Amino acid sequence: MFIQTESTPNPATLKFLPGQAVLATGTADFPTEDAAQNSPLAARVFKVQGVTGVFFGLDFVTVTKDEASDWNHIKPAILGVIMEHYQSGQPVMGEDAQNTGHKEHTGEDSEIVDQIKDLLDTRVRPAVAQDGGDITFHGFDRGIVYLHMQGACAGCPSSTITLKMGIENLLRHYIPEVTEVRPVAA
Repeated sequence: MFIQTESTPNPATLKFLPGQAVLATGTADFPTEDAAQNSPLAARVFKVQGVTGVFFGLDFVTVTKDEASDWNHIKPAILGVIMEHYQSGQPVMGEDAQNTGHKEHTGEDSEIVDQIKDLLDTRVRPAVAQDGGDITFHGFDRGIVYLHMQGACAGCPSSTITLKMGIENLLRHYIPEVTEVRPVAA
């Protein structure tokens, strides 16, 4: 098994590509070791000293490290853990684990929300996945779209620029009811 790595715009996050499916659908975010209990792979990755976050996409694992750790020291251990996991035959996710996605929204503006989700799914999320992250819809209230940033996007120095200059401009262009985009914690 050969696992490739790619840097992300977030210097504290590295993208690992095991060359096979990680998830069948959606994404899964593990911002803490406790959150990783329903994923045998995420739990293993958190055992590497210095790991502060794990995120799964369809074909990648994104790992975030603390400031004190150096990628040159922890990257080999993470590669070993991922390889060992795939060779063990264990599932990536436990049966109780749920993939993350857009929050449900009902109400008089549900048509606008459907348009927002469609633009996120077709234009934003594929590009963000290339950088090892994901952005999901969290809410819409009085013209303000609330988005949750995950994986490499969470804590990325350029995430504010991505939200304001990229996503906000895109949504405002196609949906006049959108006036602003704001990040929200999970």
